[in-house]
Amino acid sequence: MLFYIVCLLWTSSVIFLQCRSVLCKDMKLPSRAAKPPSPSDFLDKLMGRTSGYDARIRPNFKGPPVNVTCNIFINSFGSITETTMDYRLNVFLRQQWNDPRLAYKEYPDDSLDLDPSMLDSIWKPDLFFANEKGANFHEVTTDNKLLRIFQNGNVLYSIRLTLTLSCPMDLKNFPMDSQKCTMQLESFGYTMNDLIFEWLDVGAVQVADDLTLPQFVLKEEKGLGYCTKHYNTGKFTCIEVKFYLERQMGYYLIQMYIPSLLTVILSWVSFWINMDAAPARVGLGITTVLTMTTQSSGSRASLPKVSYVKAIDIWMAVCLLFVFAALLEYAAVNFVSRQHKEFFRLRKKLKEQQRQRTQASGDTKAKGKNTAGNNTPHGNTAHQCAACAREEELVQQGLLFQSFGLALSAESAPEMDATPVFADLPPGLGFYDIRRRFVDRAKRIDTIARAVFPMSFLMFNVLYWLTYKVLRHEDLLAKL
Repeated sequence: MLFYIVCLLWTSSVIFLQCRSVLCKDMKLPSRAAKPPSPSDFLDKLMGRTSGYDARIRPNFKGPPVNVTCNIFINSFGSITETTMDYRLNVFLRQQWNDPRLAYKEYPDDSLDLDPSMLDSIWKPDLFFANEKGANFHEVTTDNKLLRIFQNGNVLYSIRLTLTLSCPMDLKNFPMDSQKCTMQLESFGYTMNDLIFEWLDVGAVQVADDLTLPQFVLKEEKGLGYCTKHYNTGKFTCIEVKFYLERQMGYYLIQMYIPSLLTVILSWVSFWINMDAAPARVGLGITTVLTMTTQSSGSRASLPKVSYVKAIDIWMAVCLLFVFAALLEYAAVNFVSRQHKEFFRLRKKLKEQQRQRTQASGDTKAKGKNTAGNNTPHGNTAHQCAACAREEELVQQGLLFQSFGLALSAESAPEMDATPVFADLPPGLGFYDIRRRFVDRAKRIDTIARAVFPMSFLMFNVLYWLTYKVLRHEDLLAKL
Protein backbone atom coordinates (compact mmCIF):
# COMPACT_ATOMS: atom_id res chain seq x y z
CA MET A 1 0.00 0.00 0.00
CA LEU A 2 2.79 2.36 0.82
CA PHE A 3 4.48 1.48 -2.44
CA TYR A 4 1.44 2.55 -4.44
CA ILE A 5 1.21 5.83 -2.62
CA VAL A 6 4.86 6.68 -3.33
CA CYS A 7 4.44 5.80 -7.01
CA LEU A 8 1.37 8.00 -7.26
CA LEU A 9 3.18 11.00 -5.75
CA TRP A 10 6.19 10.52 -8.00
CA THR A 11 4.00 10.32 -11.10
CA SER A 12 2.14 13.53 -10.12
CA SER A 13 5.35 15.46 -9.58
CA VAL A 14 6.75 14.40 -12.92
CA ILE A 15 3.56 15.44 -14.72
CA PHE A 16 3.61 18.83 -12.91
CA LEU A 17 7.20 19.53 -13.86
CA GLN A 18 6.58 18.64 -17.51
CA CYS A 19 3.53 20.89 -17.73
CA ARG A 20 5.48 23.76 -16.13
CA SER A 21 8.32 23.48 -18.61
CA VAL A 22 5.92 23.50 -21.51
CA LEU A 23 4.09 26.59 -20.22
CA CYS A 24 7.36 28.42 -19.62
CA LYS A 25 8.46 27.83 -23.17
CA ASP A 26 5.19 29.14 -24.60
CA MET A 27 5.03 32.25 -22.36
CA LYS A 28 7.01 35.47 -23.14
CA LEU A 29 8.21 37.53 -20.19
CA PRO A 30 7.02 41.20 -20.46
CA SER A 31 10.08 42.60 -18.76
CA ARG A 32 12.45 41.13 -21.27
CA ALA A 33 10.28 42.07 -24.32
CA ALA A 34 9.87 45.82 -23.25
CA LYS A 35 13.58 46.48 -22.82
CA PRO A 36 14.40 49.61 -24.86
CA PRO A 37 17.27 49.69 -27.31
CA SER A 38 20.47 51.51 -26.41
CA PRO A 39 20.58 55.26 -27.14
CA SER A 40 23.21 54.81 -29.82
CA ASP A 41 21.22 52.16 -31.63
CA PHE A 42 18.09 54.25 -31.32
CA LEU A 43 19.70 57.38 -32.77
CA ASP A 44 21.26 55.39 -35.60
CA LYS A 45 17.89 53.95 -36.39
CA LEU A 46 16.18 57.36 -36.11
CA MET A 47 18.54 59.59 -38.10
CA GLY A 48 21.64 57.57 -38.88
CA ARG A 49 22.84 56.21 -42.18
CA THR A 50 20.65 53.15 -41.94
CA SER A 51 17.50 55.18 -41.19
CA GLY A 52 17.09 56.65 -44.65
CA TYR A 53 16.83 60.20 -43.19
CA ASP A 54 18.24 62.88 -45.50
CA ALA A 55 18.98 66.25 -43.90
CA ARG A 56 19.15 67.88 -47.34
CA ILE A 57 15.42 67.43 -47.90
CA ARG A 58 12.86 69.44 -45.97
CA PRO A 59 9.95 67.77 -44.18
CA ASN A 60 6.83 67.26 -46.28
CA PHE A 61 8.91 67.44 -49.44
CA LYS A 62 6.71 68.26 -52.45
CA GLY A 63 3.90 68.77 -49.99
CA PRO A 64 2.57 71.60 -47.81
CA PRO A 65 5.07 74.16 -46.50
CA VAL A 66 6.79 73.69 -43.17
CA ASN A 67 5.41 75.99 -40.46
CA VAL A 68 8.18 77.20 -38.17
CA THR A 69 7.08 78.85 -34.92
CA CYS A 70 9.57 81.38 -33.51
CA ASN A 71 9.99 83.17 -30.23
CA ILE A 72 12.84 85.14 -28.70
CA PHE A 73 14.06 85.84 -25.19
CA ILE A 74 15.97 89.11 -24.81
CA ASN A 75 18.80 88.66 -22.38
CA SER A 76 20.33 92.14 -22.78
CA PHE A 77 19.48 95.24 -24.80
CA GLY A 78 21.79 98.19 -25.18
CA SER A 79 24.56 100.00 -27.04
CA ILE A 80 22.13 102.10 -29.05
CA THR A 81 24.39 104.26 -31.21
CA GLU A 82 23.08 107.37 -32.97
CA THR A 83 26.13 107.93 -35.18
CA THR A 84 25.85 104.51 -36.86
CA MET A 85 22.10 104.17 -36.22
CA ASP A 86 22.13 100.64 -34.88
CA TYR A 87 21.58 98.76 -31.63
CA ARG A 88 23.04 95.65 -30.02
CA LEU A 89 21.20 92.92 -28.15
CA ASN A 90 21.72 89.40 -26.82
CA VAL A 91 18.88 86.96 -27.47
CA PHE A 92 17.85 83.33 -27.24
CA LEU A 93 16.30 82.46 -30.60
CA ARG A 94 13.95 79.48 -30.47
CA GLN A 95 12.46 77.72 -33.50
CA GLN A 96 10.02 74.83 -33.46
CA TRP A 97 8.68 72.77 -36.39
CA ASN A 98 7.39 69.27 -37.09
CA ASP A 99 9.39 66.65 -38.97
CA PRO A 100 7.36 63.41 -39.34
CA ARG A 101 10.50 61.47 -40.14
CA LEU A 102 11.74 62.02 -36.57
CA ALA A 103 8.62 60.65 -34.81
CA TYR A 104 9.34 57.57 -32.69
CA LYS A 105 7.65 55.05 -30.39
CA GLU A 106 10.47 52.69 -29.49
CA TYR A 107 11.95 54.94 -26.83
CA PRO A 108 9.95 55.47 -23.61
CA ASP A 109 10.89 59.16 -23.03
CA ASP A 110 8.53 61.88 -24.28
CA SER A 111 11.45 63.98 -25.55
CA LEU A 112 15.12 63.65 -26.24
CA ASP A 113 17.72 66.32 -25.49
CA LEU A 114 20.52 65.76 -27.98
CA ASP A 115 24.03 67.07 -28.30
CA PRO A 116 24.43 70.16 -30.52
CA SER A 117 26.65 68.12 -32.84
CA MET A 118 23.48 66.28 -33.94
CA LEU A 119 22.26 69.48 -35.59
CA ASP A 120 24.24 68.61 -38.69
CA SER A 121 22.26 65.39 -39.02
CA ILE A 122 18.80 66.97 -39.29
CA TRP A 123 17.11 69.56 -41.49
CA LYS A 124 16.95 73.14 -40.11
CA PRO A 125 15.22 76.31 -41.36
CA ASP A 126 17.48 78.79 -43.16
CA LEU A 127 16.53 81.76 -40.97
CA PHE A 128 18.54 84.99 -41.10
CA PHE A 129 18.11 88.55 -39.79
CA ALA A 130 17.29 90.91 -42.66
CA ASN A 131 18.47 94.11 -40.90
CA GLU A 132 21.55 92.56 -39.32
CA LYS A 133 24.88 94.43 -39.45
CA GLY A 134 26.89 91.99 -37.38
CA ALA A 135 26.36 88.83 -35.33
CA ASN A 136 28.28 86.17 -33.49
CA PHE A 137 27.64 82.84 -31.78
CA HIS A 138 28.58 81.97 -28.20
CA GLU A 139 30.90 79.02 -27.62
CA VAL A 140 31.89 79.40 -23.95
CA THR A 141 32.19 76.91 -22.48
CA THR A 142 30.50 74.91 -25.23
CA ASP A 143 28.26 75.82 -28.14
CA ASN A 144 25.19 77.58 -26.69
CA LYS A 145 22.72 75.52 -28.67
CA LEU A 146 19.80 73.30 -27.73
CA LEU A 147 18.25 70.46 -29.75
CA ARG A 148 15.18 68.63 -28.47
CA ILE A 149 13.08 66.06 -30.34
CA PHE A 150 9.60 64.98 -29.22
CA GLN A 151 7.76 61.70 -29.85
CA ASN A 152 5.37 63.26 -32.38
CA GLY A 153 8.26 64.56 -34.50
CA ASN A 154 8.34 68.13 -33.18
CA VAL A 155 11.81 69.66 -33.13
CA LEU A 156 12.90 72.49 -30.81
CA TYR A 157 16.05 74.35 -31.82
CA SER A 158 17.36 77.12 -29.56
CA ILE A 159 20.51 79.19 -30.00
CA ARG A 160 22.11 82.15 -28.23
CA LEU A 161 23.16 85.09 -30.42
CA THR A 162 24.58 88.57 -30.06
CA LEU A 163 23.23 90.79 -32.84
CA THR A 164 23.93 94.27 -34.12
CA LEU A 165 20.84 95.42 -36.02
CA SER A 166 20.25 98.60 -37.97
CA CYS A 167 17.71 101.07 -36.63
CA PRO A 168 16.98 104.20 -38.72
CA MET A 169 16.33 107.01 -36.26
CA ASP A 170 14.49 110.31 -36.50
CA LEU A 171 16.51 112.76 -34.39
CA LYS A 172 14.46 115.92 -34.93
CA ASN A 173 13.37 115.86 -31.27
CA PHE A 174 16.74 114.77 -29.90
CA PRO A 175 17.27 114.41 -26.94
CA MET A 176 13.53 114.24 -26.20
CA ASP A 177 12.86 111.67 -28.92
CA SER A 178 11.29 108.23 -29.05
CA GLN A 179 12.61 105.60 -31.44
CA LYS A 180 11.20 102.49 -33.08
CA CYS A 181 13.71 99.72 -33.78
CA THR A 182 12.80 96.54 -35.63
CA MET A 183 14.09 92.99 -35.87
CA GLN A 184 13.26 91.07 -39.05
CA LEU A 185 13.51 87.28 -39.31
CA GLU A 186 13.45 86.04 -42.90
CA SER A 187 14.03 82.88 -44.92
CA PHE A 188 16.98 83.07 -47.27
CA GLY A 189 16.47 80.21 -49.72
CA TYR A 190 13.01 78.71 -49.21
CA THR A 191 10.03 80.52 -50.68
CA MET A 192 6.63 80.56 -49.03
CA ASN A 193 5.73 77.43 -50.98
CA ASP A 194 8.23 75.53 -48.81
CA LEU A 195 8.64 77.46 -45.55
CA ILE A 196 6.53 79.85 -43.45
CA PHE A 197 7.63 81.65 -40.29
CA GLU A 198 5.12 82.66 -37.63
CA TRP A 199 5.26 83.98 -34.09
CA LEU A 200 4.40 81.90 -31.06
CA ASP A 201 0.87 82.57 -29.89
CA VAL A 202 1.80 83.24 -26.25
CA GLY A 203 5.09 84.80 -25.16
CA ALA A 204 6.52 85.45 -28.60
CA VAL A 205 8.92 88.09 -27.23
CA GLN A 206 10.12 87.79 -23.65
CA VAL A 207 12.40 90.18 -21.79
CA ALA A 208 14.63 89.51 -18.81
CA ASP A 209 13.27 90.89 -15.56
CA ASP A 210 16.42 92.82 -14.69
CA LEU A 211 16.86 94.36 -18.13
CA THR A 212 17.80 98.07 -17.97
CA LEU A 213 19.04 100.50 -20.61
CA PRO A 214 21.35 103.45 -19.86
CA GLN A 215 19.52 106.10 -21.92
CA PHE A 216 16.25 104.53 -23.02
CA VAL A 217 13.20 102.91 -21.51
CA LEU A 218 12.03 99.81 -23.36
CA LYS A 219 8.24 99.84 -23.42
CA GLU A 220 6.31 96.69 -22.64
CA GLU A 221 4.26 96.63 -25.80
CA LYS A 222 5.93 95.02 -28.78
CA GLY A 223 4.74 95.29 -32.36
CA LEU A 224 4.56 91.78 -33.83
CA GLY A 225 3.82 91.49 -37.53
CA TYR A 226 4.73 90.12 -40.91
CA CYS A 227 7.06 91.63 -43.49
CA THR A 228 6.81 89.28 -46.45
CA LYS A 229 9.48 90.11 -49.03
CA HIS A 230 9.02 90.01 -52.79
CA TYR A 231 12.21 89.52 -54.78
CA ASN A 232 13.01 88.48 -58.32
CA THR A 233 13.61 84.96 -57.03
CA GLY A 234 10.18 84.68 -55.40
CA LYS A 235 8.15 85.54 -52.32
CA PHE A 236 9.89 84.82 -49.02
CA THR A 237 8.41 84.61 -45.56
CA CYS A 238 9.38 87.28 -43.03
CA ILE A 239 8.27 88.17 -39.53
CA GLU A 240 9.26 91.21 -37.51
CA VAL A 241 9.06 92.67 -34.02
CA LYS A 242 9.17 96.39 -33.25
CA PHE A 243 10.78 97.69 -30.07
CA TYR A 244 9.54 101.06 -28.81
CA LEU A 245 12.20 103.07 -27.01
CA GLU A 246 11.78 106.35 -25.16
CA ARG A 247 14.92 108.36 -24.40
CA GLN A 248 15.59 109.58 -20.89
CA MET A 249 17.16 113.04 -21.10
CA GLY A 250 18.70 113.13 -17.63
CA TYR A 251 22.24 112.83 -19.01
CA TYR A 252 21.74 115.61 -21.55
CA LEU A 253 20.00 117.78 -18.97
CA ILE A 254 23.04 117.58 -16.69
CA GLN A 255 25.75 117.67 -19.34
CA MET A 256 24.34 120.12 -21.89
CA TYR A 257 21.20 122.04 -20.91
CA ILE A 258 22.15 123.17 -17.40
CA PRO A 259 25.74 124.22 -18.28
CA SER A 260 24.57 126.21 -21.30
CA LEU A 261 21.80 127.79 -19.20
CA LEU A 262 24.33 128.86 -16.59
CA THR A 263 26.63 130.23 -19.29
CA VAL A 264 23.83 132.43 -20.62
CA ILE A 265 23.04 133.68 -17.12
CA LEU A 266 26.74 134.34 -16.56
CA SER A 267 26.83 136.58 -19.64
CA TRP A 268 24.16 138.78 -18.02
CA VAL A 269 26.57 139.66 -15.19
CA SER A 270 28.14 142.08 -17.66
CA PHE A 271 25.07 144.34 -17.35
CA TRP A 272 25.91 145.02 -13.68
CA ILE A 273 29.59 145.76 -14.26
CA ASN A 274 30.62 149.39 -14.66
CA MET A 275 30.78 150.33 -18.31
CA ASP A 276 34.19 151.91 -17.77
CA ALA A 277 35.61 148.46 -16.91
CA ALA A 278 36.08 147.53 -20.54
CA PRO A 279 38.57 144.66 -19.97
CA ALA A 280 36.23 142.94 -17.50
CA ARG A 281 33.12 143.20 -19.67
CA VAL A 282 34.85 142.30 -22.92
CA GLY A 283 36.71 139.41 -21.30
CA LEU A 284 33.49 138.07 -19.78
CA GLY A 285 31.64 138.36 -23.09
CA ILE A 286 34.34 136.64 -25.13
CA THR A 287 34.73 133.87 -22.54
CA THR A 288 31.02 133.05 -22.55
CA VAL A 289 30.89 133.07 -26.35
CA LEU A 290 33.81 130.66 -26.58
CA THR A 291 32.29 128.46 -23.88
CA MET A 292 28.99 128.23 -25.72
CA THR A 293 30.80 127.44 -28.97
CA THR A 294 32.64 124.58 -27.26
CA GLN A 295 29.44 123.21 -25.72
CA SER A 296 27.65 123.41 -29.05
CA SER A 297 30.45 121.48 -30.76
CA GLY A 298 30.42 118.87 -28.02
CA SER A 299 26.67 118.31 -28.37
CA ARG A 300 27.11 117.48 -32.05
CA ALA A 301 30.12 115.20 -31.60
CA SER A 302 28.06 112.10 -30.73
CA LEU A 303 25.41 112.66 -33.40
CA PRO A 304 25.32 111.85 -37.11
CA LYS A 305 25.69 114.61 -39.68
CA VAL A 306 22.01 114.88 -40.57
CA SER A 307 20.64 117.65 -42.74
CA TYR A 308 17.69 118.63 -40.55
CA VAL A 309 17.69 120.71 -37.36
CA LYS A 310 17.49 118.91 -34.04
CA ALA A 311 16.04 120.17 -30.77
CA ILE A 312 19.47 120.39 -29.18
CA ASP A 313 20.69 122.46 -32.14
CA ILE A 314 17.95 125.03 -31.60
CA TRP A 315 18.77 125.27 -27.89
CA MET A 316 22.49 125.71 -28.46
CA ALA A 317 21.98 128.23 -31.27
CA VAL A 318 19.65 130.41 -29.19
CA CYS A 319 21.97 130.25 -26.17
CA LEU A 320 24.88 131.28 -28.38
CA LEU A 321 22.76 134.09 -29.79
CA PHE A 322 21.94 135.42 -26.32
CA VAL A 323 25.57 135.30 -25.25
CA PHE A 324 26.71 137.04 -28.42
CA ALA A 325 23.96 139.65 -28.02
CA ALA A 326 25.21 140.38 -24.49
CA LEU A 327 28.65 141.08 -25.94
CA LEU A 328 27.17 143.34 -28.61
CA GLU A 329 25.18 145.13 -25.92
CA TYR A 330 28.37 146.32 -24.30
CA ALA A 331 29.63 147.48 -27.68
CA ALA A 332 26.48 149.62 -27.98
CA VAL A 333 26.91 150.93 -24.42
CA ASN A 334 30.53 151.83 -25.04
CA PHE A 335 29.66 153.54 -28.31
CA VAL A 336 26.90 155.67 -26.79
CA SER A 337 29.01 156.62 -23.76
CA ARG A 338 31.73 158.03 -26.05
CA GLN A 339 29.42 160.05 -28.29
CA HIS A 340 30.08 163.29 -26.39
CA LYS A 341 33.65 163.23 -27.65
CA GLU A 342 32.41 162.80 -31.19
CA PHE A 343 29.90 165.55 -30.61
CA PHE A 344 32.53 168.12 -29.56
CA ARG A 345 34.94 167.04 -32.27
CA LEU A 346 32.29 167.54 -34.96
CA ARG A 347 31.23 170.89 -33.44
CA LYS A 348 34.80 172.12 -33.44
CA LYS A 349 35.27 171.01 -37.00
CA LEU A 350 32.01 172.62 -38.01
CA LYS A 351 33.01 175.97 -36.45
CA GLU A 352 36.34 175.88 -38.22
CA GLN A 353 34.72 175.23 -41.59
CA GLN A 354 32.12 177.93 -40.97
CA ARG A 355 34.87 180.41 -40.11
CA GLN A 356 36.74 179.54 -43.28
CA ARG A 357 33.57 179.94 -45.31
CA THR A 358 32.85 183.37 -43.79
CA GLN A 359 36.41 184.50 -44.44
CA ALA A 360 36.29 183.25 -48.01
CA SER A 361 32.98 185.01 -48.58
CA GLY A 362 34.41 188.35 -47.32
CA ASP A 363 37.49 188.02 -49.50
CA THR A 364 35.31 187.26 -52.48
CA LYS A 365 33.18 190.36 -51.96
CA ALA A 366 36.21 192.64 -51.58
CA LYS A 367 37.81 191.24 -54.66
CA GLY A 368 34.61 191.62 -56.58
CA LYS A 369 34.39 195.33 -55.83
CA ASN A 370 37.96 195.95 -56.93
CA THR A 371 37.68 194.08 -60.20
CA ALA A 372 34.05 194.72 -61.07
CA GLY A 373 34.83 197.16 -63.88
CA ASN A 374 37.75 195.22 -65.35
CA ASN A 375 36.34 191.68 -65.46
CA THR A 376 35.61 190.13 -68.82
CA PRO A 377 32.69 187.73 -69.42
CA HIS A 378 35.21 184.87 -69.46
CA GLY A 379 36.61 185.87 -66.05
CA ASN A 380 33.13 186.18 -64.58
CA THR A 381 32.25 182.71 -65.79
CA ALA A 382 35.36 181.12 -64.25
CA HIS A 383 34.77 182.87 -60.92
CA GLN A 384 31.14 181.75 -60.83
CA CYS A 385 32.13 178.13 -61.55
CA ALA A 386 34.67 178.17 -58.68
CA ALA A 387 32.10 179.61 -56.31
CA CYS A 388 29.56 176.97 -57.38
CA ALA A 389 32.07 174.18 -56.70
CA ARG A 390 32.87 175.58 -53.27
CA GLU A 391 29.22 175.92 -52.41
CA GLU A 392 28.51 172.36 -53.53
CA GLU A 393 31.36 171.10 -51.33
CA LEU A 394 30.02 172.94 -48.33
CA VAL A 395 26.55 171.56 -48.93
CA GLN A 396 27.91 168.02 -49.00
CA GLN A 397 29.82 168.63 -45.77
CA GLY A 398 26.69 170.03 -44.23
CA LEU A 399 24.79 166.85 -45.17
CA LEU A 400 27.59 164.78 -43.65
CA PHE A 401 27.36 166.67 -40.40
CA GLN A 402 23.61 166.47 -40.50
CA SER A 403 23.88 162.66 -40.55
CA PHE A 404 25.51 162.93 -37.12
CA GLY A 405 22.73 165.17 -35.85
CA LEU A 406 24.37 168.56 -36.64
CA ALA A 407 23.08 171.30 -38.92
CA LEU A 408 24.57 174.56 -40.10
CA SER A 409 22.77 177.71 -39.03
CA ALA A 410 22.99 181.22 -40.27
CA GLU A 411 24.76 182.28 -37.06
CA SER A 412 27.37 179.49 -37.32
CA ALA A 413 26.03 177.78 -34.18
CA PRO A 414 25.47 173.98 -34.32
CA GLU A 415 21.90 172.95 -33.61
CA MET A 416 20.58 169.45 -33.00
CA ASP A 417 18.00 167.93 -35.33
CA ALA A 418 15.69 165.03 -34.64
CA THR A 419 18.22 162.18 -35.05
CA PRO A 420 18.33 159.60 -32.20
CA VAL A 421 21.86 160.33 -30.95
CA PHE A 422 21.70 164.10 -30.57
CA ALA A 423 17.93 164.54 -30.47
CA ASP A 424 17.23 166.19 -27.13
CA LEU A 425 20.47 168.13 -26.66
CA PRO A 426 19.79 171.90 -26.56
CA PRO A 427 22.50 174.17 -27.94
CA GLY A 428 24.96 175.83 -25.62
CA LEU A 429 25.44 172.99 -23.11
CA GLY A 430 28.77 172.60 -21.42
CA PHE A 431 31.15 169.68 -21.73
CA TYR A 432 30.21 167.97 -18.47
CA ASP A 433 26.48 168.37 -19.03
CA ILE A 434 26.67 166.81 -22.47
CA ARG A 435 28.95 164.04 -21.23
CA ARG A 436 26.58 163.28 -18.36
CA ARG A 437 23.65 163.02 -20.76
CA PHE A 438 25.41 160.49 -22.98
CA VAL A 439 26.60 158.47 -19.99
CA ASP A 440 23.04 158.37 -18.67
CA ARG A 441 21.89 157.07 -22.02
CA ALA A 442 24.49 154.30 -21.90
CA LYS A 443 23.46 153.39 -18.36
CA ARG A 444 19.85 153.30 -19.49
CA ILE A 445 20.78 150.69 -22.09
CA ASP A 446 22.27 148.50 -19.37
CA THR A 447 19.17 148.97 -17.23
CA ILE A 448 16.89 147.94 -20.07
CA ALA A 449 19.09 144.94 -20.92
CA ARG A 450 18.85 143.68 -17.33
CA ALA A 451 15.13 143.16 -17.82
CA VAL A 452 14.86 142.42 -21.56
CA PHE A 453 17.44 139.63 -21.72
CA PRO A 454 16.05 137.48 -18.85
CA MET A 455 12.45 137.98 -19.96
CA SER A 456 13.27 137.06 -23.57
CA PHE A 457 15.16 133.96 -22.50
CA LEU A 458 12.32 132.97 -20.19
CA MET A 459 9.82 133.26 -23.03
CA PHE A 460 12.07 131.16 -25.24
CA ASN A 461 12.25 128.46 -22.56
CA VAL A 462 8.48 128.33 -22.24
CA LEU A 463 8.01 127.96 -25.99
CA TYR A 464 10.89 125.49 -26.33
CA TRP A 465 9.85 123.05 -23.63
CA LEU A 466 6.17 123.35 -24.47
CA THR A 467 6.87 122.53 -28.09
CA TYR A 468 9.22 119.58 -27.64
CA LYS A 469 7.94 118.03 -24.42
CA VAL A 470 4.22 118.36 -25.12
CA LEU A 471 3.25 119.12 -28.70
CA ARG A 472 5.99 117.38 -30.68
CA HIS A 473 6.12 114.50 -28.20
CA GLU A 474 2.42 113.74 -28.62
CA ASP A 475 2.73 113.85 -32.42
CA LEU A 476 5.66 111.48 -32.30
CA LEU A 477 3.84 109.00 -30.09
CA ALA A 478 0.86 109.08 -32.46
CA LYS A 479 3.14 108.18 -35.39
CA LEU A 480 4.67 105.29 -33.47
